[in-house]
Amino acid sequence: MTQRESMAYDVVIVGAGPSGLSASIRLAQLAQEQGQELTICVVEKGSEVGAHILSGAVIETRALDELLPDWQALGAPLNTPVVEDELYLLKDPQKAVKLPGMMIPKTMHNAHLGSTTNYVVSLGNLCRWLGQQAEALGVEIYPGFAAAGIVYNDDGSVAGISTGDMGVNAQGQPKDGMYTPGMDLLGKYTIFAEGCRGSLGKELYQRFELDKDVDAQHYGIGLKELWDIPADKHQPGLVIHGAGWPLTGAGKDGTGGGFFLYHAENQQVVVGLIVDLNYSNPWLNPYDEFQTLKHHPVLANYLEGGKRVSYGARAIAKGGLNALPKMHFPGGLLSGCNAGTLNAAKIKGVHTAMKTGMLAAEEIFAAVAAGDEGGKDLQGYAERFEASWVYEELYATRNFGPALHKFGTLIGGAFNFIDQNIFNGKLPFTLHDNHLDYAQMKPVTECVKIEYPKPDGVLSFDKLTSVFLSNTFHEENQPCHLTLKDASVPMASNWPKYAEPAQRYCPAGVYEVIETDGKNQLQISGQNCLHCKTCDIKDPAQNINWITPEGSGGPNYPNM
Repeated sequence: MTQRESMAYDVVIVGAGPSGLSASIRLAQLAQEQGQELTICVVEKGSEVGAHILSGAVIETRALDELLPDWQALGAPLNTPVVEDELYLLKDPQKAVKLPGMMIPKTMHNAHLGSTTNYVVSLGNLCRWLGQQAEALGVEIYPGFAAAGIVYNDDGSVAGISTGDMGVNAQGQPKDGMYTPGMDLLGKYTIFAEGCRGSLGKELYQRFELDKDVDAQHYGIGLKELWDIPADKHQPGLVIHGAGWPLTGAGKDGTGGGFFLYHAENQQVVVGLIVDLNYSNPWLNPYDEFQTLKHHPVLANYLEGGKRVSYGARAIAKGGLNALPKMHFPGGLLSGCNAGTLNAAKIKGVHTAMKTGMLAAEEIFAAVAAGDEGGKDLQGYAERFEASWVYEELYATRNFGPALHKFGTLIGGAFNFIDQNIFNGKLPFTLHDNHLDYAQMKPVTECVKIEYPKPDGVLSFDKLTSVFLSNTFHEENQPCHLTLKDASVPMASNWPKYAEPAQRYCPAGVYEVIETDGKNQLQISGQNCLHCKTCDIKDPAQNINWITPEGSGGPNYPNM
């Protein structure tokens, strides 16, 4: 391998999502306002800005209003205001109860908000637009380059990141005429805005013990599809949420989650299901739960006669305030979903991710403008965060997730109604849930086997057909980015005890148990990977370690 080159910047940002891009824009704005020269680099593993971005998404514009107050004049792709909210409890495959607005926790209201407006958006397209705003301010954005490692100074502080080598074969050797070494991108400070379960973020958590004094983080897997539907069924701005079936019934006790269906622009709807990753039955298959869900009349009435045009999946961090790590360490900061700032009570994390990116930018700029040469532990970031509306929001909703985990959908929902609508999130106590999601899985001998109906090709589809719609591509002849700490664990432990659940919790068919020479073995098809990170989270042996593949690999989501 040849010697790595390096490039130096004032600030390096990992991830061109809403948090990283907002941080870059705010840094550039502050530099412009103060007449200072500041070099800012954003590195993004997707083939383009927005390629790996997947979210519902209904957003509130509070952070965007602060960052770019003239966003409408600048052409931000927010074209569909929410005009109506509906919330359902699905009782069985045919029946549902529509809850009246007065019974819904106010955090889940999206329409009729008075002076504010929420919007149904493609977060991928919003990030593409934010990228354009950042570049117009002089920010350098490098899509197609995976941040594969962290560079440390001699004193242990973060010095920047290293991008992955290109043109390396499956055995880790350079390909003839194709090898390009990665680079070290060095900064006075580095912002890690990778999104949920960032691979570098995971290393930082361990190295600096960022989460040692907080509750366990909790996760869900979000599966989403984009549909073209008939004009007579399309109601732009209609937002539907719900819970209950199919995450109920035999073998699914204690399984949490909920669905969404948002009417966007251009006769399109987005439909999805979030399944909490603390479920206990290894036979449960989140992908098949989603495909089953779409047959319920509440959703099928809109989807029938339509055409599915895209599919994707992504894990979300939903532990809220109780699980927030220390977000600062020598030489760097965490922001957005890499820290877990999503507000699960609102089912929203874009505005909080953007704001934490902005706060990180303001803290770093204040230090650099004062002559700081980098590498320090910017503890002022925590003070800015605790003085912000993000902290106020997350504090008020700190009991939302633990209540649902402890009491279930009905009683937990009633608790949250009382907490949010009557006490405004100010109950004089805090609920906790320190049970690790992956550790909740029970042996198959203790669980009911769940059988799922075959997809009909009209409303429900098989995994590989879905992966095709995600436009996922990886160079096949490269080291597998789904690494096993111990290659014997899948068949020696996970197979007999849990029937190797990776076959089911992966939403892309990456993991499959096959028979070779009379023996079962786990086959990993890394080229199908959607980068959702569910395997890294849910593996009961914590044996799977997700690392970055070659830059540009993964899904290429349009309008997601």
